[in-house]
Amino acid sequence: MAVYSYMCTVSLAVACFCLFIGVFAEWNTNDYLRREHTLVKPYQGSGASMPLWDFVGSTLVTNNHVRLTPDHQSRQGAIWNTQPCHTKNWELHVQFAVHGSGTTLFGDGIAIWYAREKNKLGNVFGNTDFFSGLAIFMDTYSNHNGPHNHEHPYISAMVNNGSLTYDHDRDGTHTQLAGCEAKFRNKDYGTYVAIRYHNEVLKVSIDIDNKNGWKECFEVRGIKLPLGYYFGASATTGQLADNHDIISMKLYELDSPEEQQEYWGLPSAEVYDAPRARVEDVRSSMSGWKIFLFIILTIIGLGVCGVVGYLIFNKNNDYSRKRFY
Repeated sequence: MAVYSYMCTVSLAVACFCLFIGVFAEWNTNDYLRREHTLVKPYQGSGASMPLWDFVGSTLVTNNHVRLTPDHQSRQGAIWNTQPCHTKNWELHVQFAVHGSGTTLFGDGIAIWYAREKNKLGNVFGNTDFFSGLAIFMDTYSNHNGPHNHEHPYISAMVNNGSLTYDHDRDGTHTQLAGCEAKFRNKDYGTYVAIRYHNEVLKVSIDIDNKNGWKECFEVRGIKLPLGYYFGASATTGQLADNHDIISMKLYELDSPEEQQEYWGLPSAEVYDAPRARVEDVRSSMSGWKIFLFIILTIIGLGVCGVVGYLIFNKNNDYSRKRFY
């Protein structure tokens, strides 16, 4: 009986100690969920409004997801947080789904934004070009203008100060920070992306294999993002289509060093990926008058060959007639 009482006392002490440590640890960390920047089920609101979030274009809110675009051609949709972010260091977890009836041809993809302007539709995955901020592109459309040195779907990052344009012909590879292949389309389970910005380091991780753990996609240092921008997500379809769904967006505030200063300047990046050579770049040098000249020379060449062949044929006929007589 005494041993039993002793064991109970020890167990109680351990439980109290663990509880104390848990409370103490929680009290001394700033890694917590920022609800004003978070979107989770059950979604509140109905119709054309939802607390803390605006949606534009083809976006439709259901009980299970926020559908940015349906599996139909020529649609654009976006959802934007109404509250600017004043957190220096943060991590955004996004659960999303891209699916549709296409088996070999589909598009175009989803973009996750931290941008100065919001609620503007455009041709960059449903958002406006020449944006200012950070974009994470989850691109499903393999451009058929030429072969890639990566496969699709593909995740990449771009930082823009408002002066750069997203080049669809090159899938943005000339302005991307980094990227990785990610087969996230048409999954029967949840797919996730984590975007972490901490001490000027951008890290993107994914969980698309149903392993309940993060796998690093890429990490880029020397990134400066100002305070006061907005989080959002957008998608677009063109001649090809897919359902583009956002299930949840959760923003966590991370600990910041005491000496870290607030930054209010323009977004910037120290290093970009080297421009990639593309086969269509070589073919594009044969455009315009060069193609026209090539066609004309080809026609002239075929004409000359025809005339020479005709003369040779007549000469052989004359020779044959002379031998017959």
